[in-house]
Amino acid sequence: MRAVQITRFGGPQVMDVVELADPVPADGEVLYDISSAGVNFADTHQIEDSYLAAQQLPLVPGAEFVGTPAGGGPRVVGLLDGGGYAEKVAAHPRLTWQVTDGVTDEQALAVVLQGSTAYHLLRTSAHLAAGETVVVIAGAGGVGSLAVQLARRWGAGRVIATASSPQKRALTEDLGADAAIDPALADDDPRAFTAALREANGGRPVDVVLEMTGGNVFAGSLSALAPFGRLVTYGMAARQETAAVPPGMLQQKSRAVVGFWLAHCMARPAMLDDAMAELLPLVADGALRPVVGGRYPLSAVREAHQDLLARRTTGKLVLDPSR
Repeated sequence: MRAVQITRFGGPQVMDVVELADPVPADGEVLYDISSAGVNFADTHQIEDSYLAAQQLPLVPGAEFVGTPAGGGPRVVGLLDGGGYAEKVAAHPRLTWQVTDGVTDEQALAVVLQGSTAYHLLRTSAHLAAGETVVVIAGAGGVGSLAVQLARRWGAGRVIATASSPQKRALTEDLGADAAIDPALADDDPRAFTAALREANGGRPVDVVLEMTGGNVFAGSLSALAPFGRLVTYGMAARQETAAVPPGMLQQKSRAVVGFWLAHCMARPAMLDDAMAELLPLVADGALRPVVGGRYPLSAVREAHQDLLARRTTGKLVLDPSR
């Protein structure tokens, strides 16, 4: 089978399309023919070995796929520990969900990892309450574009998004954000970012921030929180660790910082069932609109990662293993 393999850690240039033996399913696993594979920002960390779990070489990246059982069967979308950038994958059926005809491969891939993340950021980690103000960092991205819509659907009083270009900020507003600001305001001073968030909320502090950048964006977001506000951190796109948070800063405003990693839900599949049982029907009905950022041939995987790192994309990126 054709697959993307890395034998050394680094940037997009370390990914090569090679011929590998078909994977052999372990006990309980099924061999699937992949029709589409999802690309996530976390994959750019995986190939650098800079993510939350240490990686072992050689490896085939990719945490999600849409495909059918090799012996025939319904189309499913599934989550993986790795191996998704390929024509075939061995996966456990417990981490797959059937995709109806009204949902495209790209839409299914948008919700299985990024949609489930947005679901649990708001419901499980932030415990969003009706009327609260929600800030979605990177609101035009895969997680962010869905989180903006879900926050609005689930009763947020005001939704504020950040995005790096006028076009992306306009997209977040089209998806339901009440205001959108430029995260570059945090580049030199996190206090400027704090001020911009509060200004976008009518001069008031905010209740919930979904944050995946780190650095000054994290610091500025934390300072913008109202009493009993919650910052949920689920990424480190800035490639820099955030300074330690003094306990007194949390106590002073009864603020909370919560970490989230979807991998822990994979060990509790019922949590993923809850998300998928709600999100897939919303997509099929047109009530939730995944943003598809592009479909790349498997042979153009380096370009997909380069575009993602350069912030040239919006929404969900997908690889086509047939090309």
